[in-house]
Amino acid sequence: MKAPELGIKIGVFEHGKKNSMSDVKGVKVGHVTLIRGEGKLIPGKGPVRTGVTAIIPHNGNIYKEKLLASAFVMNGYAKPVGLAQVQELGTLETPIILTNTLSIGTVADALIDYMLEQNEDIGVSTGSVNPVVMECNDSYLNDIRGKHVKREHIFEAIENAKEDFEEGAVGAGTGMSAFEFKGGIGSSSRVVHIEGRKYTVGALVLSNFGKREDLTIAGVPVGLELKNWPGKGGEGKGSIIMIVATDSPLTSRQLYRVAKRGTVGLARTGGYAYNGSGDIVFAFSTAQRVKHYQNDPLSIKALPDSILSPLFKATAEAVEEAIINSLLHAKTMSGRDNHIRYALPKEELIKIMEKYGRLEKS
Repeated sequence: MKAPELGIKIGVFEHGKKNSMSDVKGVKVGHVTLIRGEGKLIPGKGPVRTGVTAIIPHNGNIYKEKLLASAFVMNGYAKPVGLAQVQELGTLETPIILTNTLSIGTVADALIDYMLEQNEDIGVSTGSVNPVVMECNDSYLNDIRGKHVKREHIFEAIENAKEDFEEGAVGAGTGMSAFEFKGGIGSSSRVVHIEGRKYTVGALVLSNFGKREDLTIAGVPVGLELKNWPGKGGEGKGSIIMIVATDSPLTSRQLYRVAKRGTVGLARTGGYAYNGSGDIVFAFSTAQRVKHYQNDPLSIKALPDSILSPLFKATAEAVEEAIINSLLHAKTMSGRDNHIRYALPKEELIKIMEKYGRLEKS
């Protein structure tokens, strides 16, 4: 269930048809969810509460037809792979994979294998490949030392990617926490009209951050109202990965500007980028492709900077709601050493939003 279905209105722009990142044409998402065992942590043997999420930016060969992209690091307590080249060259050439912190190496290696299978010229008649992998730490619920994510899971997540995908405690979000509730995968979209043309902005987040008291929904201090709700635990540091997709024609420089606005949405939910938090926004545009074998001068179309403000605002709104949707979709989960992350209580949430006059419908 997403925020609008509960009568919670975030922002002013209209949603895309699915209110999902896949409202940006060509974008698909796939998950592999790993849940095994209960009770006491036995390092390397479980319990397992983790997984993989793959974002496929378009239907073609991503290496041969790259997309313009950029990334913004709000706080760098994180272990991403591939961001340096994206920031230097301004292009994305692989699917984006999300997982847990200690599986980052396994995932990057598997993603390289996947790209090698798809492109026989890599490392032979052309250069190498830049895998993009990002992570959050799910060790509150998961046996993270076990590195239970395997090569086949990355291939499966990519091959299972589709427009209609699950949110909540699935894929990379399986073991994640947000505001000391159950967090995970969330998505949302916005549609803007600029100079008579319609553009879509879609966001997907991997939420694993925040102290209970900080949680804010549509301006309401929900976390303070629920500060005594069961399940508090951990330091509330965590991390969040925010992926922003758009079909608007933008340069990589402009996408860096868009990415920075994702942190506005993060802040509106109560994200403060605490010391131990890794807060990264990755943005890409599907509007045009850069061919790998390109000898002629590039012809890149881009909206003027002077009219980008609606896209900035739409990005903030989409990220903000995606974070809230990650909470609304997630279900209560127990994990290692019987740690429990409770789902955000919807009935209590409705009462709180009504109390502050911020519920549009019952």
